[in-house]
Amino acid sequence: MKDSRSTRKVREGVVVSVAMQKTAVVELQRLIRHPQYGKVVRLNKRVHVHDESGDCDIGDVVRIMETRPLSKLKRWRYVETIRKAVKV
Repeated sequence: MKDSRSTRKVREGVVVSVAMQKTAVVELQRLIRHPQYGKVVRLNKRVHVHDESGDCDIGDVVRIMETRPLSKLKRWRYVETIRKAVKV
């Protein structure tokens, strides 16, 4: 039997908020081509992510994985940080 964890969605996004405890808001961006006009359009979606250890900071590029519902809004969990934010 195939491992069910391997079929879960994995996405990469940018952390836009860490104001809550054990939760981060990550913005996912995808590019699609408009069906009629052919223009490439950016679509943004914000998802709430479970971050148990609190490793995320605003501006970090992170990898997240789909999981069971953890609360009213949280359906994703933090996996790893791909790139830390540049501090100015």
